[in-house]
Amino acid sequence: MSDYDLVVRGGTVVNAAEISRCDVGVRDGRIVALGENLGPGANEIDATGRYVMPGGIDSHCHIDQQSSTGGRNAESFESGTRSAACGGTTTIICFAAQEKDESLTPIVTDYHRWAKQSCIDYTFHLIISDPTEEVINEEVPRLIDQGHRSLKIFMTYPKNRLSDAEILKVLDVAKRKQALVCVHAENHDAIMYMTEKLLKAEKNSTRYHAWCKPPLVEREACSRIIMLAELLAQPIQIFHVSCEEAAEEIRRAQRRGLKIFSETCPQYFVLTARDLDRDQREGAKFVCSPAPRSEGDQEALWDHVRIGTIGNVTSDHAPYNIDELEGKFWAGDNAPFSQIANGVPGLETRMPITFSEGVAKGRIDLQTFVALTSTNAAKLFGLYPQKGTIAVGGDADICVWDAEREVTITQDILHHDTDYTPYDGLEVTGWPAVTISRGKVVWNDGVVNCEPGWGRFIARPPYDYIAPRGILPTPFDPVTLETREEV
Repeated sequence: MSDYDLVVRGGTVVNAAEISRCDVGVRDGRIVALGENLGPGANEIDATGRYVMPGGIDSHCHIDQQSSTGGRNAESFESGTRSAACGGTTTIICFAAQEKDESLTPIVTDYHRWAKQSCIDYTFHLIISDPTEEVINEEVPRLIDQGHRSLKIFMTYPKNRLSDAEILKVLDVAKRKQALVCVHAENHDAIMYMTEKLLKAEKNSTRYHAWCKPPLVEREACSRIIMLAELLAQPIQIFHVSCEEAAEEIRRAQRRGLKIFSETCPQYFVLTARDLDRDQREGAKFVCSPAPRSEGDQEALWDHVRIGTIGNVTSDHAPYNIDELEGKFWAGDNAPFSQIANGVPGLETRMPITFSEGVAKGRIDLQTFVALTSTNAAKLFGLYPQKGTIAVGGDADICVWDAEREVTITQDILHHDTDYTPYDGLEVTGWPAVTISRGKVVWNDGVVNCEPGWGRFIARPPYDYIAPRGILPTPFDPVTLETREEV
């Protein structure tokens, strides 16, 4: 008779806080035992010589989403989460995206319906593109109470960007309801000005995508959103930090004690602006925002990972097919860089690239890798300790990692529905051998066992990690309208 539904046996368990040699016992989808020589399981996985880590958490990915700049994502929830599972990820946080002149609630309802095909667990950030009084004062509070405890805002893109006044409205409701605000930080007017001038000079190719949005437009926006957040003492997460200048702004804020969190993505570890300098069809494969930077920025990002400025690595999976009418070239084959859909696929390759560039090359240790790809996101977004750690009582979301396996990434080995990968030909060391979602093996040494509908929505109640510090720049709290005594 079996003591457990599943035993992961003989591996080295790696958490963000410690490393140990032990077996992992699973029952009813949860971890119920850690120890040596556990009793038999109905199913067993031999993890000898491999690392046993928390399943990855990708807290920034676009799935089944219409782009505001044109085009539509290539992935359904089935294909996107299948790809994520094959890459070691067991939980995603994607987006329910409001457009201008739309009510938010029906959008969220639609995304919940589409996400029922998910193969792994999921939750949502709510994109706020039109913060009307009804949206801010009625819909957002109600949706936060239903467990959607993070909001996303854009400082650029014509159909998404919010003014500073609108941003303050979003920060205000987030503080009232204890939600985290996530930010795409780039200076819109500077980008539009540079784009207009480049096109006027007939500089239309993908090479100039990086020219229209140099690092300083990211630096300025980071500085501005930090100031707005500090005015209300509201915690924020700055998405996809791509360059040293932006990271330095964030570091300065953190040194002042502000709750300013940040992430980066694998594309900013391995791609540069030179990848855009190709013919239009090839260059389009690397068009994303912020744009890829320089080798110097890559090393600076690793420095900021090591000192803690950047706390997690996400894919910013934003997939558009090259050979599809609603894909990269939605505006036509000869479209200028400004009308090519922004984004690259990366759900399946996020963890291998981060491990290879980080652990295998000696930039970070194993525990930091686990923190970057799982634990820190679990804490930041209210999933911990249900997710993000190998611990008794938590969900049996587990990734068994083969640290020695050498893989050349090619389109034909991946499991997404996107028709290319920007990492084609990239050699990596380290690959997920087994992925387990709530006790179910969904990937096992090349065998896919994903089941659409297996994934569950995770509602997130209030949690202390993102509670405001309560330190304001003046005695007046603009959210509560209270005034404290001046000392």
